[in-house]
Amino acid sequence: MPLAYLTRIAVGSLAGMAAAAIAHAEPLYPTPEDLGEALFFDSSLSMNRTQACATCHDPAHAFVDPRETEAGRSASLGDDGVSLGDRNTPTAAYAMFSPEFHHDPETGLWKGGQFLDGREISLEGQAGGPPLNPIEMGMPDADSVVRRLQENPDYVAAMKAFYGDGVFDQPLVAYEAMARAIAAFERTDVFAPFDSKYDRYLRGEYTMTEEEELGRVLFFSEQFTNCNRCHQLRRSPIDPKETFSNYAFHNIGVPRNARLRGVNGVGDDGQDTGLLLNPGVDDPAQAGRFKVPTLRNVAVTGPYMHNGVFEDLRTAVLFYDKYNSRNPARQINPETGQPWGPPEVDGTLSMEELEASPALDDQRIDAIVAFLKTLTDARYEHLLDE
Repeated sequence: MPLAYLTRIAVGSLAGMAAAAIAHAEPLYPTPEDLGEALFFDSSLSMNRTQACATCHDPAHAFVDPRETEAGRSASLGDDGVSLGDRNTPTAAYAMFSPEFHHDPETGLWKGGQFLDGREISLEGQAGGPPLNPIEMGMPDADSVVRRLQENPDYVAAMKAFYGDGVFDQPLVAYEAMARAIAAFERTDVFAPFDSKYDRYLRGEYTMTEEEELGRVLFFSEQFTNCNRCHQLRRSPIDPKETFSNYAFHNIGVPRNARLRGVNGVGDDGQDTGLLLNPGVDDPAQAGRFKVPTLRNVAVTGPYMHNGVFEDLRTAVLFYDKYNSRNPARQINPETGQPWGPPEVDGTLSMEELEASPALDDQRIDAIVAFLKTLTDARYEHLLDE
């Protein structure tokens, strides 16, 4: 038998074996969560291929944006390298626990949703927002994003496997499938490990310092503070899945961030009306209200408030104490040495909540801050020293 013929048989057999091995190999993305993780880190889904979800929600920094801009870290820079938003990027950690946006007939308050104004009902809606935002990832339309997805054959194979062979027949269907995959990743324990000192304390694995324990008692005490009035979801102070937000919307009188407004083009005349910008809300009484954020990782996710106007966590705690008329010493912003600025949106403040607690001395302020630091996930505890 000719050698050439034997060679062709051998080569053909090897090729067939390779094809069979590939056919039976584990897929690159075996679950929607795995696909979502890849998409979360993929900068090709932005106009200039420079920005991914993880750029503004950096897993190394408790899922907030660590990048410095002309306005510090109060807002995130867009994919175009120029655009700067008007709000601080909220952490994506523990975001899965925010309920769908709804009106609570019992309290009369709007609750839940994603983004600071709750404009997206669910994580899926949030995941689909940034790629098409002109000052974020900057893609012109869903079709353009889907074409970027189709550049990656592994994405195509995975999306067809998880969402049907016809997922790419309509761009909007494929775009929504992409958002579903990212949301699936955001619902994993990566985003919510519940392993902070506080969690370890609840499990008997950590002993609070005297200052931390004082802060914990103050935080959960309705007699000495009103912290837990908004920053407690579950009624038990030892619930192992407490997220430290009731996800309601309040106007607490946060002043404008003049530094941010000075560089992002909005100007001092601009007004962020918060919840009133939500397409599902048209009640003027909701102007200036923003969703109560989780306090998980709060000590390492500054700056603070919806516009990043305060740099230090202690300043944010002091700000609440300014509403106590019995404590005139709290009328000065320690970061500026000047009186606190006026509310950006006045007339809709949640005064019942803001005026509900007694004045706090410095020892108690420091204790509350110490307790809040115990809410830091274990992998971010090193950031407390930075």
